Amino acid sequence: MPKAIWNDEIIAESDDTVVVEGVYYFPRSSVREDVLRPSDTHTVCPWKGKASYYTLESGEHVTPDAVWFYPEPKPDAKAVRDRVAFWKGVKVEV
Repeated sequence: MPKAIWNDEIIAESDDTVVVEGVYYFPRSSVREDVLRPSDTHTVCPWKGKASYYTLESGEHVTPDAVWFYPEPKPDAKAVRDRVAFWKGVKVEV
């Protein structure tokens, strides 16, 4: 079962991931709420749409914009709706 690990803690785990362009997208419901902080960062992917971000925070550990998601993905990217992906030091183990 894929797991997202950050600072030696499992922050997401699910056997219902979707892989797009080599990136694992986890169901939003599988992510620990206690480590997510909203971010004002946004980027745009030409085919997936506008991405929003979360910062990871736990104790003294903070990793800005380490989680991204597409609140309203374009039609060709509907598989990532209600899912998040990780980077910036978050390790995904399969």
